[in-house]
Amino acid sequence: MTTPRISPFPAATVLGYPRIGRRRELKRALEAYWDGRATAAGLRRAGLDLRRESWTRLAALGLDRPPSNTFSLYDHVLDTAVMLGAVPERYRGPSAEDTYFAMARGTDRVAPLRMTKWFDTNYHYIVPEIGPDTVFAADPGKPVAEVREARELGLSTRPVLVGPVTFLLLAQGVPGGARRFAPLDRLPDVLGAYKNVLAALAAEGVDWVQLDEPALAAGRTEAELDAAGAAYRRLGALPDRPGLFVATYFGSAGAALPVLADTPVEAIGLDLVRGDDHLTAAWPEALAGKTVVAGVVSGRDVWRTEPEPALAALAALRERAGSVSVSTSCSLLHVPYDLAAETTLEPALVRRLAFADQKVAEVTGLAARLAVLPPGGGPSLPPPAAPVPTRPPAPPARSPYEVRAAAQAAHLRLPPLPTTTIGSFPQTGELRAARAALAAGELGEAEYDRRVRGEIERVVRLQERLGLDVLVHGEPERNDMVQYFAEHLDGFAVTRNGWVQSYGSRCTRPPILHGDVRRGAPITVRWAEYARSLTAMPVKGMLTGPVTIVAWSFVRRDLPLRDVVFQVADAVRDEVRDLEDAGISIIQVDEPALRELLPLRAADQEAYLAWAVEAYRRATSGAGDRTQIHTHLCYSDADQILAAIDGLDADVTSIESARSHGRILTEPAVAAFARGLGPGVYDIHSPRVPDAAEVEKSLRALLDVLPPGRVWVNPDCGLKTRTYPQVEAALTNLVTATRRVRDTVTSGGGTGTDARGG
Repeated sequence: MTTPRISPFPAATVLGYPRIGRRRELKRALEAYWDGRATAAGLRRAGLDLRRESWTRLAALGLDRPPSNTFSLYDHVLDTAVMLGAVPERYRGPSAEDTYFAMARGTDRVAPLRMTKWFDTNYHYIVPEIGPDTVFAADPGKPVAEVREARELGLSTRPVLVGPVTFLLLAQGVPGGARRFAPLDRLPDVLGAYKNVLAALAAEGVDWVQLDEPALAAGRTEAELDAAGAAYRRLGALPDRPGLFVATYFGSAGAALPVLADTPVEAIGLDLVRGDDHLTAAWPEALAGKTVVAGVVSGRDVWRTEPEPALAALAALRERAGSVSVSTSCSLLHVPYDLAAETTLEPALVRRLAFADQKVAEVTGLAARLAVLPPGGGPSLPPPAAPVPTRPPAPPARSPYEVRAAAQAAHLRLPPLPTTTIGSFPQTGELRAARAALAAGELGEAEYDRRVRGEIERVVRLQERLGLDVLVHGEPERNDMVQYFAEHLDGFAVTRNGWVQSYGSRCTRPPILHGDVRRGAPITVRWAEYARSLTAMPVKGMLTGPVTIVAWSFVRRDLPLRDVVFQVADAVRDEVRDLEDAGISIIQVDEPALRELLPLRAADQEAYLAWAVEAYRRATSGAGDRTQIHTHLCYSDADQILAAIDGLDADVTSIESARSHGRILTEPAVAAFARGLGPGVYDIHSPRVPDAAEVEKSLRALLDVLPPGRVWVNPDCGLKTRTYPQVEAALTNLVTATRRVRDTVTSGGGTGTDARGG
């Protein structure tokens, strides 16, 4: 085997950088292209400008050989599928852009690929489809082109690729394919495609490639670890390749570390923020000849790094590894760009914070200190902090479901197969402009309230006209389902420019949870009361659950996560009580992040699910028997936690199903679910509008699994990202399909009208 000639790994690096643009330029470019207001050439130019800005900024912050190929027009896992040629035939269109966005968003003729969460983050990735017959044909054009673009700026970069093992472990089999097939079975063929990509990059003069393997930190089977070892022995044996840097993150590499150490890869990345056991675990001797890329600066939160403990960890690693490079724990994709863009945060809080640019400065500063630290020098590792034990008293439990169901049926008198939506309706340009004008002091509160009330009436009248059974107020007053609550709770701060990508063009501003959480006054009651005053139909009150509020915020570090979630649960419980006192008989408390926070390692999952379920039940414990509690979960592999979802004890659960082709319906726990269940009958994250026959087919598939008395009919998720024409057309078809099916079922009174309902 010929050993490649490789230059030393940089002393300081980051695993990735935000890509949406400091002013969300990517969002605007994408939406202009999708709306037909911009050309493909214009979209490509916007991407080039964002890449150049990022590389220039990273070089100015002191990074040598910054990462490339981390930019994406939609999703980096989707980019990897395209690079490998893993494009299902049904998506191929007249142009590369047509094919790419058909996979991501669907078209009038084809539904998009499934979308779910990137490990335990709020970033969503597109799930590749891999079958026994998938033909892999490497196209290294994108990573090679970015190397050349950076070279035009006088910069050398380190291309980043999703590693082959993680790519296949995140993929799914082709729907309807062989039952015993697993995408990882195709590893030898995928490695052939990676060989060609690595050869193309080596020919371009690239000396290091980063292969991201976060799946190896999730706890793998012996067979999966064997596959990882075989993969990197094969890639490491290639004569024409750059140096291989395999990055593990989102936790401890655990048993994967000795496996990787026993391969020819030259550098291994370790997450020392979430995997601090790397400092105490048995150390593979083979690492003495490798570079350890030490992730001591968190890429998952906005808190400053404590320099002395970080330096102590780096010094300890340096005694055991061939060399040490200082890095972020994972890509900075998950944090905002620059703290300097925030001018309204309290100075005391600002001193505790670091956004992406500040984290790059932390990395380079620690690398400089490590370089002058003598062997064996440096501060000692501090003992692990003991969590502060708190045991808030448990609130009274709700009545048994059978008692509640009977009370709700008598009170609500809903028809069989009741129809509803998840909560939000389109956020129009006029609403966003009014909210911006209010924040800028250009619009008074009274005028803003008048516009919000007008939008609520519009939404209510539309739902009445369409014939929905349970209405929502549409949430026009809310900028985001978490940020809105953070703005009304003590203990939170919100940013002006702290945008983070969730998926595609969808961006959020995660609040900063920095203190004790308390609710000073009702938050949603006046809008729910107003909607209720407009109609004789039932109207749902809409709340975000405690786990999701915490999961989608940057959370304080000084308390155990459980205790923080319980503080939020108490605030939500107060809001539930006030909605009930205002006459709202259906209250939805959403928990889409319940699966997201699930620890990656199985040994930690039971304890988390126990307190997460306890927090939800705490938040809803104040509701009376005839108040129907709903919850909602979406795009997070909820089939993996059905027992916990059942444990929430919500009267009705709506859950994503359409985007994942109804796979959750194959779970035995779904058929045994004892309360109301609404698996979504159409996907709202695609502009595609299903016709009534398609919705009817989905609904009849539900009835093959569930009795009519437990079935609710709803979309997969909220309608915020869609347009009113799309929403009206889709909901018209939903109601039409439901009425057709309703006429053919006998449910003994139907959902909501007897003790079996919800």
